[in-house]
Amino acid sequence: MTPARTPSPLVATMRYKDAPAAIEWLCDALGFERHLVVPDDGGGIAHAQLRFGNGMIMLGSDRDDAFGSVQRAPTSADAVVTQSVYLIVDDPDAHYQRALDAGAQVVMPIRDEDYGGRGFTIRDPGGHVWTVGSYDPWADG
Repeated sequence: MTPARTPSPLVATMRYKDAPAAIEWLCDALGFERHLVVPDDGGGIAHAQLRFGNGMIMLGSDRDDAFGSVQRAPTSADAVVTQSVYLIVDDPDAHYQRALDAGAQVVMPIRDEDYGGRGFTIRDPGGHVWTVGSYDPWADG
């Protein structure tokens, strides 16, 4: 994990078709920790907050509500997405193996980056794209 800093004011949000399974996978495969998980009445997730170091994501089950009219889970495991999350780690090789062991779909295998650091890009079982690497854009500023 990266050195402790002030919590990030930027928090990514996502919707998943199977949010309970997504929470399990994100914790097992990428090392997130449950901060808050609020189930809904239908076996899904009304709202969840997962922490990684000083960062956080929020997620919930795909549903027809006001926010669901502007954000939905990917329509398939190979859908083109319009955004992704970058996760800074100290040991990208260990994270890569952990993600592979959890069944991640490799989009770009682990590699050294021209701009510095080492990383990889995967899809989680819900179709969201994650890039994980040791490049820290905060280190220069």
